[in-house]
Amino acid sequence: MKARLEASIGYEAFSVLPGSQGQLCPDLLTEEETIRFLRLDVEGPNNPQKTLRYYREQGLLKATRVGKRLRYQRKELLNFLNRLTERTEKHT
Repeated sequence: MKARLEASIGYEAFSVLPGSQGQLCPDLLTEEETIRFLRLDVEGPNNPQKTLRYYREQGLLKATRVGKRLRYQRKELLNFLNRLTERTEKHT
């Protein structure tokens, strides 16, 4: 059943948020969840929050303001990773 459902709505619908003991990844992530999703907390930069800000300022990553907080759409994070992968492939 799960395999059929994955095929019909896409594998990424069943993404598990890293470091969450199996919690499914929400469609709208907080900054902390985004850091975990992008794995910036594992052997990443010294200040992952500054890295996210840099990505936003460079126009590489879009955030959504909800109230006073920034949130990140999971589909935007996946697109961001795809763009980084394409850029990496061009330089290797």
